[in-house]
Amino acid sequence: MTTDVLANLGPREQLRAGRLPRRLVQLLVGLWLYGTSMAMMIRSSLGLDPWDVFHSGLTEKTGLSFGAIVTIVGALVLLAWIPLRQMPGLGTVANVLVIGIATDVSLWLMPVPESMLVRVLLILGGIVLNGLAGALYIGAQLGTGPRDGLMTGIARRTRFSLRLVRTAIEVTVLAIGFALGGLVGVGTVLYALAIGPLVQKMLPWVVVRLTPPTVTVPVVTEPDIAPPNAT
Repeated sequence: MTTDVLANLGPREQLRAGRLPRRLVQLLVGLWLYGTSMAMMIRSSLGLDPWDVFHSGLTEKTGLSFGAIVTIVGALVLLAWIPLRQMPGLGTVANVLVIGIATDVSLWLMPVPESMLVRVLLILGGIVLNGLAGALYIGAQLGTGPRDGLMTGIARRTRFSLRLVRTAIEVTVLAIGFALGGLVGVGTVLYALAIGPLVQKMLPWVVVRLTPPTVTVPVVTEPDIAPPNAT
């Protein structure tokens, strides 16, 4: 259990909490690297995380770019915040706008590998980079991603545990994505096992300490719950 903490702030408080230039840069770097890590996992063709399996399935069915689908789904999920009475932060909006663009640009720049060794390196590197990117984004303390807010909003309204709600959402999007032809593989399992410990390890390195002191909550609430995914 780490002693580092994240401030429990509303959208306006997030902007007034200090160190905003540093936090904005960290937010954008984290979101861009998140999109890059997604492109690495896509290029590996060895499996994606549950939400990206869903995104890739929609990409197969619609013909739209992966990044466009990420952006559209993020915007639709954000609309679902309205009945849940969730308030988006700057980071929430940036999440919707930046990650999809970063993914498409990275896919355009990244050639399709022919070697299995390169594919393995891409999936492993993509998962590690995803963990770092998620830690940077979360550590900027400018609001949750749309999918994380959906999870916390449903949990608050239904009084079900975060573990149950997160599992239900991710199993649902994974099943739908698989049915649509989304990319499921060993990388899906590796991501599920590794992303929680990676973000937990990296978050204390990059979390921005805010002033003045505010009510805080631990970075890790339960040892068996992975920290939230940035998309």
